[in-house]
Amino acid sequence: MNRLVAVTGATGFVGLHLVSALARRGLKLRLLVRRWSPLPSLPGVEAEIVQGDLADESALGRLVTGADVVIHAAGLIKARSAADFRTVNALGTARLSALAPQARFVLLSSLAAREPQLSAYAESKREAERVVAGRAGPWLAVRAPAVYGPGDRETLAYFRTAVCGLAPRPWLNGACVALIHVEDLAEVLAAAVERPPPDSVYEIDDGREGGYGHGDMAAAAGAALGRSIISLPVPRIAMEAVGWANSLRQALGGATQILTRAKVREIFHADWTVHDRRLAAAIGFRPRYDLNSGFRDTVIWYRRQGWL
Repeated sequence: MNRLVAVTGATGFVGLHLVSALARRGLKLRLLVRRWSPLPSLPGVEAEIVQGDLADESALGRLVTGADVVIHAAGLIKARSAADFRTVNALGTARLSALAPQARFVLLSSLAAREPQLSAYAESKREAERVVAGRAGPWLAVRAPAVYGPGDRETLAYFRTAVCGLAPRPWLNGACVALIHVEDLAEVLAAAVERPPPDSVYEIDDGREGGYGHGDMAAAAGAALGRSIISLPVPRIAMEAVGWANSLRQALGGATQILTRAKVREIFHADWTVHDRRLAAAIGFRPRYDLNSGFRDTVIWYRRQGWL
């Protein structure tokens, strides 16, 4: 009998690709969908739908009842307050974990959790990791780096600026970042269900030792867009000013922004590379996309959707 996998965040950027990767493996799926979210519409995917969110204990109970594996991919990457990050990312994880004590629990975390002092987001992800590490049942936490690919709206601004010939970057010598294409991240999570590694917190990326410099990203964006790109250094004080203005707009009731002063602290952290490659070795992960092919795939998708 096929194992039942319960998934949160199924209609999000990573979640849609994750559901497809799990369905290709023939696993039975049960998906948590917020009441105001569209139901997943993916060719060849059949799934039981539970409507609710991480604050709805009744819905979470229905989601995990009888599940062999719970993949927790839901979470906030931008919020109005530190309390909102903790409520969703940390306390939501605790609520879900407590309702599925025997199921294998897979937490999609973030490299930001390695540096919890930088932001409320990073601290909330670290706290979520502490929650799952204290479980009696089997678990793992996967720290993802910056994720890009088809469907990504958060890094779309980078490509829209690159279309104009500029690729902004923090004015920070030697800064490097790890990256992964969303389809590769989905495959990592699905493979960890098929071939569970020992309980632990793991890091993952596209296999590039030492990560990428911002010049590498500008060159890859230029190749994908078919034009030359200037990598433009932005002083921290200028980015801080934008972050302060965005925070003020949020406080006055405007749309939630991802670039806040806390996010600037994350951006100006010099080392966002992967330090631990145990997970890739344990599950035999071989990335499909490197930076050049991944950016090319992303740009093609953006253009087909009319986003670029």
